[in-house]
Amino acid sequence: MDLTEYVPVVPDFPKPGVGFRDITPLLNDPPAFRASLDGLQRLAAAHPHDRIAAFDARGFLWAAPLADRTALPLVPIRKSGKLPRSAARETYQGEYSDVTIEIHRDAIQPGDRTLLIDDVIATGESMAAGARLIEQLGGTVAGCLALLEVESLNGSARLSGHPVDTLLGKL
Repeated sequence: MDLTEYVPVVPDFPKPGVGFRDITPLLNDPPAFRASLDGLQRLAAAHPHDRIAAFDARGFLWAAPLADRTALPLVPIRKSGKLPRSAARETYQGEYSDVTIEIHRDAIQPGDRTLLIDDVIATGESMAAGARLIEQLGGTVAGCLALLEVESLNGSARLSGHPVDTLLGKL
């Protein structure tokens, strides 16, 4: 099954000149979605990890089933103000504005090997900010995993020092 067929480019969304990678056709096809989970699980196995961290909200779509399949804790990385307890914060330059993300301070313990998961690596800034949060809390980044990377933005270059894997490669 060629999963790239399930992730079309939507031109000029959300603004002119942007080619948005739409994951909804993949989510709308249970065999394709299952195949993407199976593929990401195979990639994840190459990066020994103790827990999985995922970005709000689309990263949750893959991370939650993978955490369930592997019986590992799931650490949500949320936008500022969404977590109810003490949280570590990191701000980065998003594609359209500054973004602050948070992780509960007790979600990562020193030495925890954490696998970061998101749907798409675009500029790499959000993934890099998530890595900084994990390291700020004393954990290590086992790897950065995504469904795909937007080739023209070369976001994996901003993740030097961390292993990066994508199921569909650079599109």
